[in-house]
Amino acid sequence: MPKRKDISSVLIIGAGPIIIGQACEFDYSGAQACKALKEEGFRVILVNSNPATIMTDPLLADATYIEPIHWESVEKIIEKEKPDAILPTMGGQTALNTALTLDKNGVLKKHNVILIGANREAIDKAEDRQLFDETMKAIDLETPVSGIAHSMSDALDVQKKIGFPCIIRPSFTMGGTGGGIAYNISEFKAICEKGLELSPTSELLIDESLIGWKEFEMEVVRDCEDNCIIVCSIENLDPMGIHTGDSTTIAPAQTLTDKEYQIMRNASFKILREIGVDTGGSNVQFAVNPDNGKMVVIEMNPRVSRSSALASKATGFPIAKVAALLSVGYTLDELKNDITGGLTPASFEPSIDYIVTKIPKFAFEKFPQASSKLTTQMKSVGEVMSIGSNFQESFQKALCSMEEGLNGLNSVSSNGIFASDDQIKSELTIPGPKRIFYLADAIRKGWTLEKIHDLTKIDYWFLDQISELINIEDDIKKMS
Repeated sequence: MPKRKDISSVLIIGAGPIIIGQACEFDYSGAQACKALKEEGFRVILVNSNPATIMTDPLLADATYIEPIHWESVEKIIEKEKPDAILPTMGGQTALNTALTLDKNGVLKKHNVILIGANREAIDKAEDRQLFDETMKAIDLETPVSGIAHSMSDALDVQKKIGFPCIIRPSFTMGGTGGGIAYNISEFKAICEKGLELSPTSELLIDESLIGWKEFEMEVVRDCEDNCIIVCSIENLDPMGIHTGDSTTIAPAQTLTDKEYQIMRNASFKILREIGVDTGGSNVQFAVNPDNGKMVVIEMNPRVSRSSALASKATGFPIAKVAALLSVGYTLDELKNDITGGLTPASFEPSIDYIVTKIPKFAFEKFPQASSKLTTQMKSVGEVMSIGSNFQESFQKALCSMEEGLNGLNSVSSNGIFASDDQIKSELTIPGPKRIFYLADAIRKGWTLEKIHDLTKIDYWFLDQISELINIEDDIKKMS
């Protein structure tokens, strides 16, 4: 169907300051949306509190406001600009929360402004942990055993039923902010106190531990005619227990069977339809028990996300641009796929014959008081991405791109002396920013893949690929 005629101006809400967990990927998506809507003849109004972004370039939007992303500030802009619609799905969690607050305070109704891309009900169902859990049960999809808490006493009651370790996740936060894994009661109380403070709704979801399960993501796009496509599947090299932003990730997924992939694909479409994301891109996260193949739904984001930027770059499919155009009435079959030069419509699912690897970049030296232990709260400050004809090539290229003087899986040994077995065991058991290098050293020292798998729970396929790289390294040393 052609673009909507009842909309002539759109307000795009940006992501605000660059912080850990919400960085330049939303500048990327916001800039794409501004360009796409402006080219279609819409008047584009942008609000973002961060002037150091591409999207706030005066040429991108028709009107740009460098103002705090707070509902009262945004209301003043609405009063002045009188937009027909607000697109909240390009500015991460900040934009979604602001749009919800505008709606709850009656601003949208007062000024006759509609939400496009995702409505209030869809945002609530996806971001409110209890509503999401209930929604998944309604469509016969499993979620982790969990409980909801709005106070410390609630949290302690839930913990007694679930036990330790358990995972705490605050509602309506980004990058796992305020969450974590608790192994004892003191850790549990500390994380819950912080989570209750940081959640806008003072709500926590306390999950059973899925540490060691395999983690996958699906980047999904849907239009107003219910056409759905998977843009890209993404697999975490690190198992559950580490935030996906802090994990090495690979696209497309490498260790799923075709049957498992199709089950996950169908579940993703089912989730989007039930949540009510009418148009645009969403991210759905799954965990799979490697022992029996049981699949559970972790969460979904009813917006473009950090992974959307990765999937766009990995496949060439401009998710943010397409999502912006879908929000104003276009359908996937009406839009041309830029990567094929317009030869195919956007309704064709991308298929790639190469492997993309993303490795996170940490800067703990700048945050000496922060723990370098990796958990469900994101701590990386950036990432590198590389493309290769296979995993090993892509992985090695990504390591070389880290700007840390690496030429691959460098040893962390000092003067040719490896770390002690106890230190390597500790580094493999308790994930940190250098775990993959200690893993390589364990293989160099002759540790079996079975022993390494027991400590890390990293899939044997990845361990075998890394072991092969170490073997090639040994062969080259012998030849030289």
